[in-house]
Amino acid sequence: MEQSKERELAWLRTIAGELATTTITRLEDTLRWYSDMPPGRRSAVGLVAQNGISSFIQWYEDPTTTPWIASDVFSSAPRELLRSISLQETLQLIRVVVTVVEDRVAPRSEALREAVLHYSRDVAFAAADVYARAAEARGLWDARLEALVVDSILTGESDDELPSRIAALGWNGGGEAAVLVGTSDRAVDVDQIRRTARHAGADALIGLQGNRLVLVLGRVQTDASEGAPAEPLPFLEIASRLSDHFADGPLVIGPTVDTLVEASRSARAALAGIAVARSWRGATRPVAADDLLPERALAGDGLARRSLIEQIYDPLTEQSGELLETIWCYLDNGRSLEATARELFVHPNTVRYRLKKVAEVIGWNPTGAREALIVQSALIVGSIAQHGMKRPQRGRA
Repeated sequence: MEQSKERELAWLRTIAGELATTTITRLEDTLRWYSDMPPGRRSAVGLVAQNGISSFIQWYEDPTTTPWIASDVFSSAPRELLRSISLQETLQLIRVVVTVVEDRVAPRSEALREAVLHYSRDVAFAAADVYARAAEARGLWDARLEALVVDSILTGESDDELPSRIAALGWNGGGEAAVLVGTSDRAVDVDQIRRTARHAGADALIGLQGNRLVLVLGRVQTDASEGAPAEPLPFLEIASRLSDHFADGPLVIGPTVDTLVEASRSARAALAGIAVARSWRGATRPVAADDLLPERALAGDGLARRSLIEQIYDPLTEQSGELLETIWCYLDNGRSLEATARELFVHPNTVRYRLKKVAEVIGWNPTGAREALIVQSALIVGSIAQHGMKRPQRGRA
């Protein structure tokens, strides 16, 4: 028995080169993806196939070496292999190698044929293990890289490498972006968050910092057949669909920015908003950071003060002086049309017309209680910035 096995081993060693050559030829003839590879990668994959044949001969001599199969077959070019071909293609490679060896050894010995089939099973499991470990390592690396990208966006410390890091994560978003901030007191189902975002037509970068959950959202173009809405949803609506993934408490969406690289501005606004959101009893969930501008400005947020000035005060000062005078008077008189009309010596309908014009200019309607607070805050911080503590003198219409 031992002599028979020794003869078979000696024969296998003599035909190892022949088997390797035949295998390479068969790969080129049967696997198109192998033929289409660049020479360097094709050589690396071919080397793996040759290692499989050599490893089989060693294993046949001593079957107790099974635990070393993965290192014997895949160690020569594991990175090149994983970059070049998928697990499915690797199994196709194994099938070709096994077929070549089986066709050659089957006529000589049934025991050799059974050994080939046994060994091929172990190699297939070893290949699956190699890919599983690679996927796990890539998942951990991606998680660390994603955390780094989100942290860079939150701190505003983005550099020239940020776009390449985002691309390395497989980011599918393009164009506009916004940052959503809330809390999470339980394990976060990252995959479910991504699915919900995709169904809403967005991609998401996810960061969990203590009990704070941060989502960086970007629009992604997806076919309607995949479940995405035909028309892009507002980020506030996307945030609403994602709200169930957050714990109870404030949920703030930052303003929309043109690109993901500019998302730090949205993040700063969202973080400032989450700090003061509880001070507005009527805040919705989620709430836009710009709807919290008065609270943020009172808390010392310079970005909120600039936003109030740029979005409300400056546009009003660029209009005719009567609009700014009317809105000051209207707010100082407790939003009373009659009192404002008496002070300005105009008809109440004139006041209504001017207030309508104000709403058209700034996008906020000062006749509502909440929006009146926002407008009045803008007038105050704008006046302070322009005139110090002095209020502009009212004239007579």
